[in-house]
Amino acid sequence: MCSSQNSIGGGEARTSVEPDGAANSLVGLRILIVEDNPFIALALEEMLGEQGLVIGGVANSIERALRFVRSTHFDVALLDVNIGERKIDPVAEALTTLKTPFVFTTGCGRAGLPEAFLDCPVVEKPFYIEEILQSLRDAREHARS
Repeated sequence: MCSSQNSIGGGEARTSVEPDGAANSLVGLRILIVEDNPFIALALEEMLGEQGLVIGGVANSIERALRFVRSTHFDVALLDVNIGERKIDPVAEALTTLKTPFVFTTGCGRAGLPEAFLDCPVVEKPFYIEEILQSLRDAREHARS
């Protein structure tokens, strides 16, 4: 059960989130977080870890994210659409090849998604941890079907 709704990327104060039954399907899964804002990356790392996900890697650049994808198995990934001046496309393509489900995060809405991935799940910033968790569960379910 969540102690409150927690916004990430919007500058609001954050409180702890405790694992609940709905998040259990994510417990123990290895996640890759690709986010260039260090504050958002840290908040995601802490909150997703509190929900039982294993933080397998946090990347703030396309190159580092690709190194992680090539060297480490991930069950799911969370990808910021814009990493600095670059788009996340190469990372999304690599994860797709490996059949690793992912969710995009963006402050630009669905219009900011890479052209080849317009049908992929997206969570708009600022977002709540509950939105991220549900999108990750949905991405995993969609990948299985």
